[in-house]
Amino acid sequence: MSSTGLLLKAQNDYVVINNGVVEITWTNPGGIIKGIKYKGIDNLLEKKNKDLNGGFWDLNWSEPSSTKTRGKFDTIQGTDLQVIVENEEQIELSFTRMWSSEVQGEQAPLYIDRRFVVFRDVPGFYSYAIFEHTKDMPAFHLNTTRIAFMLNKEKFHYMVITDDRQRFMPSAEDRLPGRGEPLAYPEAVLLVDPIEPEFKGEVDDKYQYSLENKDNQVHGWICFDPPVGFWQITPSNEFRTGGPFKQDLTSHVNPTTLAIFLTSHYAGTELLVKFETGEEWKKVLGPVFTYFNSVSDKEMALSLWDDAKRQMNEEVQSWPYSFPTSEEFPKCGQRGIVRGQLLVQDRYLSKENLPGKAASVGLAAPGDAGSWQRENKGYQFWTTTDEDGCFVIKNIRAGSYNLYGVVPGFIGDYKYEVVITLTEGCDIELGEIVYEPPRDGPTLWEIGTPDRSAAEFYIPDPNPKYVNKLYLTQDKFRQYGLWERYAELYPENDLVYTVGVSDYQKDWFFAQVNREIGDNVYQSTTWQIKFKIDNVDQGGSYTLRVALAASNHAELQVRINDPTADPPLLSTGEIGGDNAIARHAIHGIYWLFTVTIPGSLLLGGENTIFLTQAKTANTFQGIMYDYIRLEGPSCQNGNL
Repeated sequence: MSSTGLLLKAQNDYVVINNGVVEITWTNPGGIIKGIKYKGIDNLLEKKNKDLNGGFWDLNWSEPSSTKTRGKFDTIQGTDLQVIVENEEQIELSFTRMWSSEVQGEQAPLYIDRRFVVFRDVPGFYSYAIFEHTKDMPAFHLNTTRIAFMLNKEKFHYMVITDDRQRFMPSAEDRLPGRGEPLAYPEAVLLVDPIEPEFKGEVDDKYQYSLENKDNQVHGWICFDPPVGFWQITPSNEFRTGGPFKQDLTSHVNPTTLAIFLTSHYAGTELLVKFETGEEWKKVLGPVFTYFNSVSDKEMALSLWDDAKRQMNEEVQSWPYSFPTSEEFPKCGQRGIVRGQLLVQDRYLSKENLPGKAASVGLAAPGDAGSWQRENKGYQFWTTTDEDGCFVIKNIRAGSYNLYGVVPGFIGDYKYEVVITLTEGCDIELGEIVYEPPRDGPTLWEIGTPDRSAAEFYIPDPNPKYVNKLYLTQDKFRQYGLWERYAELYPENDLVYTVGVSDYQKDWFFAQVNREIGDNVYQSTTWQIKFKIDNVDQGGSYTLRVALAASNHAELQVRINDPTADPPLLSTGEIGGDNAIARHAIHGIYWLFTVTIPGSLLLGGENTIFLTQAKTANTFQGIMYDYIRLEGPSCQNGNL
């Protein structure tokens, strides 16, 4: 398609933009993308699916009484189209949907303005939306919102998530009854008779292709004939919820490509956006960039991924974009900067403050330390410190925030106690700020590394029946059914770890899950940590720190030397709903517990800590540990 300028054609049912290299067709005034014509392909999108076709914004919502993370699915249909900008270089379309009491119960109570921006000769388009809940709207829960593209099944077979996570994919038909066998939950299917024999015996599950927010910047698909790429680029995470480690979906079988803005995936109900009656809220989601590229030689088709990464870097450097016309999206000069240096004070490790290197530092809504994990209505701005702990957070929207931090190698969450108020164009220098991680005494022993992940623990090989070949040599935790391997390794007696003898990389199973003892009958598990103390301070207190990388409707109980002690030293009650175990993640929401152990309960010689996961409703209930540490009394051995 040769360059012919930028042309807009509106009809009764459709609106079409041709920018010289790509032609895009939307329904009018619905705003559903029905066609994308590019490089000789009549339509990059699928139009023959039974249910969902083309490209669209959607949301999932529920009534305020709901306790679930899923409700009513809504492919957002606009009721009005306006051309916001139309000139030789740029067109911006606005598809809006109002809300009134007449549609209560049928549509989410939101005013929604979806924008699409197309530039001359640019192979792609931008999209963003303004969601608004006003004082005359009722309460509800916003569970998910995203942009979804259903790609042409005949053209796109090769999916790329990262440099290492890319492959030819099975087809949607392979998941259907007869070709696919449903597993423990509907997203996971064993391919028993796929169209292409190479996929036989593999598990297909969209959750195997999730990414953390901080890494989820570009992903998509490649067509080899002709060699064309379809990519979803997200240049900023400011509008996503849950912080930099929150995980979400990317691309998966169908073929499907997603731009996720808000979901409860890997978090549970705590990340549902819950609105009260009359609560006023407004948020800009995006812009994100849907990018197309091509090469002339199909032997070079895989190089389209390198070009997509190059384009992603360009988009990141261009953030915040200057082109959105909505006043709700602040431009570069309307934003602020925060600078500083994060240091760590742990007198049991060093007399001097240590640089908080490679730390994640971010601004989010004011709250308690670590509250950014569950924050879901505002904006967040994160960066990574350098070797000296120095950081610069740029392009921050005006508003009031707390500064938060997470330092690899140290437990807990940092919070700068003073609320920081940013105004347009400000540049705030905080200087040295010091994080003092939780610490009551010297380390007597530790299990794992404090990195908010269970990746360093023992991850078993998958059942040969349930294999995704992509993960045979990398990210083993993404294989299906690993939770079942625990009962095979420990059919009767639970895990016992001996400090000074055991190796947590080999002897500490990555997830403490239930043991199935009958048809849908499960037994709680109790792990033991055995350790010796030669000289117990009977009058002192010892401190056990237990950091969890994930929890799914679990209850952790901690006892010392008596497995039946009632009450236990710690009982968390039922916590978490991140479903990280079932969804092939190595972490979900982070938890940190402190257990005080009176010296009078300890024995001179061998002692045993009992860790019980007490809930037994299903196989996915359980926890992943991040790190466990026993600290002696503060006077023992002194400090540095």
